[in-house]
This record gives sequence, structure tokens and C-alpha cells, in this order.
Amino acid sequence: QVYLSESGGGLVQTGGSLRLSCAASRRTPSNLAMGWFRRAPGKEREFVAAIGGLGRTIDYTDSAKGRFTISKNKAATAVYLQMNSLEPEDTAVYFCVADRAYAAVVDGTAGYWGQGTQVTVSS
Repeated sequence: QVYLSESGGGLVQTGGSLRLSCAASRRTPSNLAMGWFRRAPGKEREFVAAIGGLGRTIDYTDSAKGRFTISKNKAATAVYLQMNSLEPEDTAVYFCVADRAYAAVVDGTAGYWGQGTQVTVSS
């Protein structure tokens, strides 16, 4: 079983930055694909970013391109999301996800999910 724990959410003004972190449990299989989803109030869950097991494959939703950067640590047991130029539309609960299959991380069928961390961007 893989346990994911997010941190780094909070309240920030428009144009500000936050860095989300997600740590996987100690017995996590190596080279899992990892990523981030978010759910805004009253909206469906939305893919944000994904990074492959070796860190060579990266994808972003269109609204995140140029503003967000996903990365992993060398041990591939943690994933980060640097969010810059935040907008009120980015307000959501952000979830860390992980799976052996990269496609599952992208399409939301990943086997492992964190509890989520709240990001609120004030206008």
C-alpha cells in the first residue's frame, strides 16, 4: 500500500506563489508515476500535472502551462508542484496521485491518492 501526504497549501493573493509537496510512504515502489489533480468548489475533478517514473515525461493541463512546474526528488518518493502567478481560478483542493501506469495518473484512475491540501487564491 502506498500512502501519500500532501503539504504546502494555503491562502495567497492573486499573482502569488505556492509550492505543494507530496511525500510517499517509506515502502513505496520505485519509479511510480506521480501527479496532481484538483477539485474546485462545485466543479469536477481536474488533471493538473503529471511526471513519469523516471522524470522524463511531463504533462500539464493547458491552464497550468507556463505557470506551474512539477518535479520529483531523486529517490522518486516525493513530488512537488511549484505554482506561480496564481489566480482565483486556481482555488481548489489539490490531490497528489501515484500509479505504476503513467496513463492512470493522467486520466484520474490512479490507484493511490492523497487526502488533499487546500489552495485558496484571493482576488
